[in-house]
Amino acid sequence: MTHDLLGRHRAVLPDWLALYYEEPLEITRGEGRHVWDAAGNKYLDFFGGILTTMTAHALPEVGKAVAEQAGRLLHSSTLYLNRPMVDLAERIAQVSGIPDARVFFTTSGTEANDTALLLATTYRRGNTVLAMRNSYHGRSFGTVGLTGNRGWSPTSLSPLQTLYVHGGVRTRGPYAHLDDREFIAACVEDLTDLLGHTRPPAALIAEPVQGVGGFTSPPDGLYAAFREVLHERGVLWIADEVQTGWGRTGDHFWGWQAHGRSGPPDIVTFAKGIGNGMSIGGVIARAEIMNCLDANSISTFGGTQVTMAAGLANLTYLLEHDLQGNARRVGGLLIERLRAAAAHAPHVREVRGRGLMIGIELTRPGTDEPDPAAASTVLEEARARGLLIGKGGGHGTTALRIAPPLTLTVAEAEQGAAILERALMSL
Repeated sequence: MTHDLLGRHRAVLPDWLALYYEEPLEITRGEGRHVWDAAGNKYLDFFGGILTTMTAHALPEVGKAVAEQAGRLLHSSTLYLNRPMVDLAERIAQVSGIPDARVFFTTSGTEANDTALLLATTYRRGNTVLAMRNSYHGRSFGTVGLTGNRGWSPTSLSPLQTLYVHGGVRTRGPYAHLDDREFIAACVEDLTDLLGHTRPPAALIAEPVQGVGGFTSPPDGLYAAFREVLHERGVLWIADEVQTGWGRTGDHFWGWQAHGRSGPPDIVTFAKGIGNGMSIGGVIARAEIMNCLDANSISTFGGTQVTMAAGLANLTYLLEHDLQGNARRVGGLLIERLRAAAAHAPHVREVRGRGLMIGIELTRPGTDEPDPAAASTVLEEARARGLLIGKGGGHGTTALRIAPPLTLTVAEAEQGAAILERALMSL
């Protein structure tokens, strides 16, 4: 049956639509931190639909909210007053950390980042944008054009003039040998020099932890130091929280808060986890920035009632059950367990991350060269043992990505770590 579905998939869908595994997997059911495939095999899910099933599969509170709202009204559009949309916007504005916040809903992180770029370039009246090397911000024409990861950027054409900044990858590049304080100083010096060679940009867009790039991040405080330089020139800071938001990093509710010394970002984008599988994205910005557009606009499916009901139920559950705290506690145990296992695995260059957002970088033993074949082997071996994980990386890197739902238990963390240890040792 799966082979037949794969044939049909290849006959009608694009060749560039990526599929994991030599024998691709059809997931038919989920519950908690587990999923089942069409053959009835059970897996512990350590990737959550690319960080989208943030809370749990088939969370009863979300399912009930969706069913009740669907029984009343699925959709009416933003041309009419929408109580679920206002309810969720109020909660997000409250937890955003942005003063006088306004919230605009979209259907994806890509669309959210496109909207943020529209706001920033309109507000600043210029189309030059700063982005981080190794970054990923979506698959639209605008966001692909500024993505700093060649593997996910199929064209150099763009409506934006993009300049790339050092700092998103701590352990590679020209400043990797420096300590954290020196690393930040060198990156700030590079940014300052770059700004002297161009017209003032509209904004810097940055992921606090680079997702597709392999869960890499700078030392805490880098973007705070950047913000001081940018603020002097009126340049906006856009924090792409599509993967890092809602407490996943454990230490903070938003990834930007590790860099909050100089105040919050001007714009925050979000998506993925807030809907726990429903299609929700959005932008949070100060009112003066959000309201800078001088033409009418709507969001046909952004803010639709059934997804807003899901998002509100999911956010309420996350806050009431302190899932950020669980990510910090269980994630801390998991990362230490993986580091202990990696000490005996010669292919592992680094285990990094925080909370339940963990990357394992793989190289050819005895070298600093990436090993994509090893990543594929571990991915397959983990699946064979009942564990689903992700992979990623950027220029010259290969990484495994681990991001379970935030309700992960200690026992499940131990189980997953044991499977990963055996998969790594199989190399």
